[in-house]
Amino acid sequence: MHLSIIIPAFNEERLIEHCLQSISASLAANDKPGFTSEIIVVDNNSTDNTANLARQAGAQVVFEPVNQIGRARNAGAAGATGDWLLFVDADSMLNPGLLADILHLIEDGKSVGCGSIVRMRELPWWAHRMLQLWTRISVLFRWAAGALVVCRSDAFHDVGGFNQELYAADEIGLSQQLKKWGRRRDLQFIILTRHPLETSSRKAKLYSGREMVSQILHIILHPRQSLQDRKQLPIWYDGRR
Repeated sequence: MHLSIIIPAFNEERLIEHCLQSISASLAANDKPGFTSEIIVVDNNSTDNTANLARQAGAQVVFEPVNQIGRARNAGAAGATGDWLLFVDADSMLNPGLLADILHLIEDGKSVGCGSIVRMRELPWWAHRMLQLWTRISVLFRWAAGALVVCRSDAFHDVGGFNQELYAADEIGLSQQLKKWGRRRDLQFIILTRHPLETSSRKAKLYSGREMVSQILHIILHPRQSLQDRKQLPIWYDGRR
């Protein structure tokens, strides 16, 4: 088994080293004969030291000049050599238990891919409620959170990867496509729940509850218009860190 771990990163010099350290520790804890991996960081036109820090940590670095999350993920996948792809955000921390569950799912041979529930620390009450709601939706509909998506490489390429017409929520579209691909081959797409992915709660600190709710409502009321226009998605693209 050869696993490609792909990390899209835009101006993540504060967190990229922690992310890569967590990946290295998780890989070491799950080392076994026949299991190999590669780590690819996609520098999504960063203006800080993200790319240099990633290289110093031993990761391959791919450059993607257009600031778009899905495009960055696809750029990483284009250069990947693994038969399985693991996309994880640069502000997230992989843990050995979660990676063990992912590897077990791969070895079991019954799945096309998976996502994971996520955990964020020190959230304000309103953000905690929003995360609880998302977790229920994610598990019920088997929609992967963007912070972690895992899938077979052949399935990823067959369905066309992440939709580059979208600037957000492209992981939901990919989840749907992977489920369809899997059903035709009697394979499932699931959400792992035993070992949540630790991800940054910085957006809940950088944006007010009013800003977050306003952004979500705008997407719900005008999904096509907002998701296809980076300027209408400031929480994803205004560069606050």
